[in-house]
Order: sequence, then C-alpha cells, then structure tokens
Amino acid sequence: MERGSLDRWSIRFMSIIAFLTSLIAIIIAIVLMWKSFPLLQISTIQEIVLGSIWQPLAGGFGFFPFIMGTIWVTLLAMGIAIPLGLFSAIFLAEYSPGHIRESIKPLIDLLAGIPSVLFGLWGILVIVPWVRDTIAPMWGVSTTGYCVLTGGIVLSIMVLPLIISLSDELFRTVPLDIKKASLALGATKWQTVKYVLFRKTYPGLLAAIILGFSRAFGETMAVLMVVGNVAKVPTSVFDPAYPLTALIANNYGEMLSIPLFDSAIMMAALILFIIVVIFNILSKLLLIRIQKAV
Repeated sequence: MERGSLDRWSIRFMSIIAFLTSLIAIIIAIVLMWKSFPLLQISTIQEIVLGSIWQPLAGGFGFFPFIMGTIWVTLLAMGIAIPLGLFSAIFLAEYSPGHIRESIKPLIDLLAGIPSVLFGLWGILVIVPWVRDTIAPMWGVSTTGYCVLTGGIVLSIMVLPLIISLSDELFRTVPLDIKKASLALGATKWQTVKYVLFRKTYPGLLAAIILGFSRAFGETMAVLMVVGNVAKVPTSVFDPAYPLTALIANNYGEMLSIPLFDSAIMMAALILFIIVVIFNILSKLLLIRIQKAV
C-alpha cells in the first residue's frame, strides 16, 4: 500500500474513532432519558426537580433535597480545596527547596491514587469525631458528625491532589526570564507570583479548578459514608445531606421491588448528568472569555 493511501486510511480510521468517542456522552443521555420516561409520564419536571417529598412507597419522588445536598457538599469542598491547592502549588513551584519538593510531590501523587472507600473510612474514624466533638461545640451546635461539613472536608482532600498537581505544572511553565525581569524591576517574590504567575496561568488554573469540580460532583463512595444520607434540604454545614450520587449508590439494588423506582433512580442519574453538563458548558464559556481577554 502506498504511503499516501495509508495516510488517508489512517486519518479515516482515527476520525471514526474520535466521532464514536464523542457520541458516548450523547448515548448516555439518550439511555438515561429513555429509562426516566415512565416517571415523567406521571410527574412534571417541576414536581420532580422542585419536589421535597421522597416517599417511593407512596409515589413521592422529589429530588430537590438531593440536588441541594449535592450542591452544598460540592461547593463547600471546592471552597476548601481551591485556596489550599493553589497555595500548596505556589509553595512547591516557587518557594520550596528542591529536596522538599522531591519529598512532598510523590506523597501528593500517592494521595490521588488512594481508593475513595479508604477516604470514607478515614472520614468516619477521624473527621466525624472531630466535627462532632470539637468543631460543632465551638459554634454551639450539636451534631452526629455525619454532616455536610464532614463530607466537604473529605471531598476537598480527595480533590486537592488534582488541583495541586495541575497548578504546580502550570506555574513551572512560566519562563524563568519573565520572573527574573519582574524581580529586577523591584517586585517582591509574592508580587511576582500575584501579578506574573497568576496572570500568565489563570486560564489554565481555571481549567484545573473545573476538573476538580467535575471530580467533586461525581464522587460517590466516600461522600455517602460520611454525609449522613438524610433526604432533607440542609440549612447549615452541620446538617446531614443526601447527594444524588449517594442516592443512586444506596438504592440501585432495591429498585426492582418498588414500582417506578427504576425510573426514579435513572432520573436521579439524568439530573446529575444535566448538572455536570451545564456546569461544564458555563465553565467553558467563562474560560473562552478569559482567554480572549488575556
């Protein structure tokens, strides 16, 4: 076979693979919509999304508590992980001596590979008692420790390695000449970080944060082990919550015993899928806007 012909067939083959891969998300959405259709036949979208009653035996399938539980835990986790991750990455890239960086970086990479169930067990043994016996009494609150705060702390630790590793690599891509020029003009080390490193890398930093959000949205095992799993809209970080991922993981095996439970669980998956898609679209638009402004 001639070289030109081989190249054409290779391009066609790779384009087909890329096209089929891009269809996976569409296929997932179609299957979830199809499986959710029986529930949509007896309830409106407004009743499903904004309903607060979860009583499968009585036909009550309100997902609002689960949606709010997902949002509460995710936002709290990212509120903890973003500053810790960025400052850790700044230290590793700009301030830490070489031997310290070489010692810390493998431990951070190891943290990223720990199974989520181990984070959940660690949360039960360490974070739950700490929140129950130390943090909550400081605020005059009584809690079992299985709450939004515990889930947010555990989830933030799981997201940290991703944000730290990506941010560290971004900071290290900034040319040394640019940083030296800033220092030569009289800027301090922190001013160089603030006005040079962040300005050169913040589109990439935003992308790292988006990836962290995506990981946090979809995390299941560790969260369901520590967040309390009570189908009620939380009003504070010391209240229990019930994220959509925990709902799916806890109830999927029981869905055949109750009418419409199969469709309800698929609807929960569809709602989670839609939330993630909307978030990624908005994040992509924001990233494009920032890149144009740079």
